[in-house]
Amino acid sequence: MEELLRSMSDQQPLSSAQQAELDHVSDLVADYEEQHYPFEPNTLREAIELRMFQRKLRQKDLAVLLGTSPSRISEILNGKRELNLAIAKALHQKLNIDADFILTAP
Repeated sequence: MEELLRSMSDQQPLSSAQQAELDHVSDLVADYEEQHYPFEPNTLREAIELRMFQRKLRQKDLAVLLGTSPSRISEILNGKRELNLAIAKALHQKLNIDADFILTAP
């Protein structure tokens, strides 16, 4: 993978075969890491940010998904506001964050 990445530049992109190989190797590395070194969030903020990253959501997108305002999402992520029941329920239903984790995470 590193060899393929080193051979790539703005002036000389990877060939189709090299790109396919890089995609395949990247998937293998990701699967290995997920199996042997899974990331487990410790806080609700980490869990929300992980889901945002996985789904390529910005705070604005998350606010729309959860039915709230971007400023409320910002306050929740910065620890300035507690979750209300509607947002906690939406986090569970729409982001698939475990309900027990939502209720017990610091």
